Amino acid sequence: MNTNVVMQTSIPGMTPKRGKVRDIYDFGDKLLLVSTDRISAFDWILPSGVPDKGKVLNQTAAYWFETLGVRNHVVTTDATQVPFPEGVDVSTFQGRSVFCAKTRVIPIECVVRGYLSGSGWKEYQKSGEVCGVKLPSGLVESAKLPEPIFTPSTKEETGHDQNISFEETASRVGLEVATKLRDMSLDIFSRGSAAALERGIIVADTKFEFGVAEDGEIILIDEVLTPDSSRFWPADAYRPGSGQPSFDKQFVRDWLLQSGWDRNSEPPQLPEDIVLKTRAKYIEAFERITGRKLAFQSTL
Repeated sequence: MNTNVVMQTSIPGMTPKRGKVRDIYDFGDKLLLVSTDRISAFDWILPSGVPDKGKVLNQTAAYWFETLGVRNHVVTTDATQVPFPEGVDVSTFQGRSVFCAKTRVIPIECVVRGYLSGSGWKEYQKSGEVCGVKLPSGLVESAKLPEPIFTPSTKEETGHDQNISFEETASRVGLEVATKLRDMSLDIFSRGSAAALERGIIVADTKFEFGVAEDGEIILIDEVLTPDSSRFWPADAYRPGSGQPSFDKQFVRDWLLQSGWDRNSEPPQLPEDIVLKTRAKYIEAFERITGRKLAFQSTL
């Protein structure tokens, strides 16, 4: 295993909740979200991690939290400011952690689509709609939509999230909250995607999560406009009518599809060149979007 890969973290005396990518530690009224280098595909966590992937996700989200001007849950992204127990190696957490306020999470994945791709494209082919939103006829795969659309989904603990309509969202969380989620999501997407496009990256679609703060205000939480929560396409290679090259797990998915893996048994180890190409693509996305060099990068 690559020694630069952080597949999981530990803090003495604390038991994290482990997601597909992140380790989450409960500090009472705060949470520590740690982005590991785990990578998932086809609903499996792969045995090979990607060096620095967690740092890319964490620092991309931190950039957007800083620049979007939207109230959010971040307390600090500086691991030296986290009240760790005695003896913790802070360097493991530096560059890949966010210490944040706890909120009451709203159980809706707030998806915004600016282009027709993924499950939205499949749904459109069947019904001409995406999540109850009627779209013009004759659109092709990867087509730019007349305007971005809010296409929420359920937030499932296991299995796939399910696309739902705005009306279903309102029935679950109330019309006022659903309207606020839609308006905030469309506004953040509009400003974020415009900024990314100036740097040569199309944000085809993305998902946001929101929570209710102590004072009752709905705020942005989790991650925002990262390569894991979004579909990023290079603008100079955009050609509607088929799938697009992307800044995410494309190399990994392509290799797995031709590897002979049946997707029902434990996935295989990834070849080193696939790991390194994926790492390079993540870092390129970060640097293009932010104009920054990735901090605390591994020396490979």
